[in-house]
Amino acid sequence: MSELVLKPMTAWLRGVGKASRVTLEHSGGLGRLFWAVVVSTVRLKVSFREITTQMYVMGIQSLPIALVTASLAGIVTSQQGGYQFQGNVPLYVLGSLVVETMVLEMGPVLTGIVLVGRVGARITAELGTMVVSEQIDAYKSLGRDPVAILVAPRVIAGTIVTPFLVAIADLVGILVGMFAAKLTTGLGYESFLYGARLYWHSWDLLYSLTKALAFGFAIPLISTHMGFRTGGGAAGVGRQTTAAVMFMTLTVLILDALFPPLMLQ
Repeated sequence: MSELVLKPMTAWLRGVGKASRVTLEHSGGLGRLFWAVVVSTVRLKVSFREITTQMYVMGIQSLPIALVTASLAGIVTSQQGGYQFQGNVPLYVLGSLVVETMVLEMGPVLTGIVLVGRVGARITAELGTMVVSEQIDAYKSLGRDPVAILVAPRVIAGTIVTPFLVAIADLVGILVGMFAAKLTTGLGYESFLYGARLYWHSWDLLYSLTKALAFGFAIPLISTHMGFRTGGGAAGVGRQTTAAVMFMTLTVLILDALFPPLMLQ
């Protein structure tokens, strides 16, 4: 009887210990990588040209999919809100629903998820391939810092461009939602804007952009960290990229859950 009790308990404790060890390893690795990025930036070892290149890759090239995602979010929010509000509340409140939903939640979070798949997975796969092909070791043997060359430009670029992407996504989602409200419910543009102004707070925009800043910093930092931990050849690159996407997605959702108690209380 004691063995029947001890075996599951031992397995559970072993699982908890393994999860704790992995969590601490990732936390320590991310902390060291962040500090190395700060040191490289302060010492001006980061190439401005590489930063602008990464800004183009992360920002301009990600803009189409971010706009499509924001447009669909605006349409869905407008249609579902119009369906729920019929006969219950004034229809102009739909303007507030679309604006607040896009600015506070859908704009930053969906853009963050898009960047996880569009940017984060790519960075992890690129760096992972460089690790397994020993290109990172070649940088070190030549006396060049891989963090300054590969990590810092991506982290800086992601932190800069993500708020702009989110701001554009917020605006496009609101405009498309307004057009959708006109087509599906007959709500006029003036009534939509009246409802939007009725419950608008200037703090909401800062809240949205602060979320974007956090996402834009976390995604490239995590993706480069996971890329540097790659091993096991091509199969290892695939496994690490999958793990990185899960890690980044979970981080975006956790940060999103932390923001309301921190900034909206």
